[in-house]
Amino acid sequence: MLDVNKIRADFPILQEEAYPGIPLVYLDSAASSQKPLPVIEVMNQYYRRINANVHRGIHRLSEEATNAYEGARERITRFINAADSAEVIYVRNATEAFNLVAYSWGRANLRPGDEILITAMEHHANIVPWQIMAEQTGAVLRHLPFLPNGTLDLDPLPQLLTEKTKLFSFTAVSNVFGTVNPVRQLVDAAHQVGALAMVDAAQAVPHMPVDVQAWNCDFLAFSGHKMCGPTGIGILYGKRHILEAMPPFMGGGDMIRRVTLEGSTWADLPHKFEAGTPSIAEGIGLGTAVDYLTNLGMANVHAYEQYITNYALEALSEIDGLHILGPSAAQRGGVAAFTILGLHPHDIAELLDKDGIAIRAGHHCAMPLHHLCGVNSSARASFYIHTTTEEVDQLVTSLNRAKKIFRL
Repeated sequence: MLDVNKIRADFPILQEEAYPGIPLVYLDSAASSQKPLPVIEVMNQYYRRINANVHRGIHRLSEEATNAYEGARERITRFINAADSAEVIYVRNATEAFNLVAYSWGRANLRPGDEILITAMEHHANIVPWQIMAEQTGAVLRHLPFLPNGTLDLDPLPQLLTEKTKLFSFTAVSNVFGTVNPVRQLVDAAHQVGALAMVDAAQAVPHMPVDVQAWNCDFLAFSGHKMCGPTGIGILYGKRHILEAMPPFMGGGDMIRRVTLEGSTWADLPHKFEAGTPSIAEGIGLGTAVDYLTNLGMANVHAYEQYITNYALEALSEIDGLHILGPSAAQRGGVAAFTILGLHPHDIAELLDKDGIAIRAGHHCAMPLHHLCGVNSSARASFYIHTTTEEVDQLVTSLNRAKKIFRL
C-alpha cells in the first residue's frame, strides 16, 4: 500500500488552503492532476540552467537540453513498454494525438463506404475527429453501445466489426463511468477483421500498468497533465511500420530531411510528426512525472486507487437520492460521476467549493454518454495517489449539507 501522507508532502498545492481556514480537498484529478515537486523543480531547472532549442544546436546548452528532452522520451517508451522510442511521438495532448491519426492516417486510408467504429462512452476527442474525417472521406462512423451498468455491450460487436471497418478507436477507461474496458479483447476483435485499433489511454496510463505490446494496439494516446506531468504535452504511440507509411501531420522545421524549392523529404521517426520548436520543458517534465510514478510502482498505484474508489463508492451510496453512474468498483478506475435528485450538478460543485472541495460538474466532454443516460450533466469526483479516506468523508459530509441547504 502506498504511503499517502508521504506522497501528499510531495505536492505543494495540497498544503494550500482553498479559502482562509479551509483546506483544499482536490478531487478533480480526472480533469487534470496536481504536480509533485520533482516535476515542478525539473522544469524550473531547465529554464534556469539549460534553456535552449533542441536538436539543432552544437553549443552546450542545446546539447544538454536535447539530452534531457530525448532522455525523457526514452523513459516514457519504457513506461508503456513500446518496442522503440521512434514509436513515441510528442504531441500537445491526447486530443492532438487523435487528430494526428485522423488527418494523417485517415485521409490517406479512408474511402467512401469504409467504416470507423467507436463506442458510445467516448470523450469528444475520440468522436469529433472521426466525424470530421467521415464527412470529408465518405466513410461511415458507427458506435458500440453500452449497457445500463456502464459497461460495453459486446453482443453487437460481431455485427459492427466487419470487413468494411478500417479502425476501431475506443477508450481503455471511461472518464465518466470509470469503466475499465477489455482492451486486448477489443484489439483482437478489430484485428480479426483487418481493422486497426486505437486506444484512448488518457484515464489508464496515469492509474494502472499499461503495456502497448501486450495490448497489441496500433495506436495509443494519453496526456501528460493527467499523470502528474505538465499541461501542453502528451504522447501518441504508434506501431513503427504504420507510422512510417503515414504522411506528416504538419510541415515546418525539424520534421524535414531536405527542403528545396521544388519539394521536401521527411525526417525519420519520431521527428516526422514533430514540426517546429517542441514543448521542451514540458517533455522533460513528463519524463520526470514518469520517473515519479515508476518509483511508486504502477501496480501499487492501481491497488491504492481500487481501495480508495471502493471506499468512496460505498460512502456515496449511503446518500439518499444520489445515483452513481457506471459499474461496481471492481470494474472501474478512480472516478465517481453521480447525480442527486433535485440538485443540479453545478449547484453541487459550487456548494462543495465553499467547503474547499474541488470536483467537476458538467458533461465532462462526453455529451453523447450523458444523453444516452437520460441526463444533461453529472457531478464527478475523481481520486488519485494522494486522496485520503478523510477527504472522501469530507465529500460525503458536504454533499449531505448541500441537500439540507436545498431542503432535500
